[in-house]
Amino acid sequence: MIWVSLARNGGRGHQFDSSHAIEATGTGQRDSGESLADLDRSDWRYARCVAVLREVFEADLPVFYEHQRDREAAAMAAFPPRERDAFMAHWAKTLANDSALTWTVVSDGAVAGNIGCWEDDGRRLVGYWIGREFWGRGLATQALAELLDVVDARPLHAYVAKSNVASIRVLEKCGFVKVGEHAGDDGIEELLLELRAQT
Repeated sequence: MIWVSLARNGGRGHQFDSSHAIEATGTGQRDSGESLADLDRSDWRYARCVAVLREVFEADLPVFYEHQRDREAAAMAAFPPRERDAFMAHWAKTLANDSALTWTVVSDGAVAGNIGCWEDDGRRLVGYWIGREFWGRGLATQALAELLDVVDARPLHAYVAKSNVASIRVLEKCGFVKVGEHAGDDGIEELLLELRAQT
C-alpha cells in the first residue's frame, strides 16, 4: 500500500519526502493546554506512538530511498523516484527542522516506510510511503490512524492519484472524504480528500 501527496501544478501538493518545509506544530493541544510547539520534540511527538510509528533515524533513509525507487510503487503513486543525492538532501533538511512532523513506520522491527504531516499553500497535508514488500498488512491504515491520534489539527487534507484505489480506501477508513478532483498538466487525475473536525 502506498499513497503520497503529489508535487504537481506549481507545487500545490508535495510528495512527502521532505521536498518541502513541513510546518504543523503549534496547531494541536495536549490535555495540559500547552501548544505542541512549546514542548520538547521527543516528548509529545512520540509519547502516544505505541503501535507502528517511531522517530526517524538517519539509518532509515537508505531504506526510504529504496522504497521510492520501486517502479511499481512509483507507478501507483504516480510520482517519479528521485535521485539519491536529491533524496538524501531533502531528508537531511527535514530532519534538521524541529517543526517537521515525521515518523518511521515499522513492522516487526523492520523499517516499512514513512509518514508525515505538513503545511502547504494554506492546507495541512498528510502523506505516507509504504515499501511494496510490506503491502497488504494494514500498515498504512495503522500508521495513519496513529498519526491522527498524535496530530490534533483539523482539517487535514490528502492528495491521491485517482487510480490509487487502495490508498483512497485507507484514507476513507480513517475518516477522510472526497472534496475535490482535478487533472494536472501531466494529465494525471488527482483527488483531494479532507478530514474534518468532529462536531
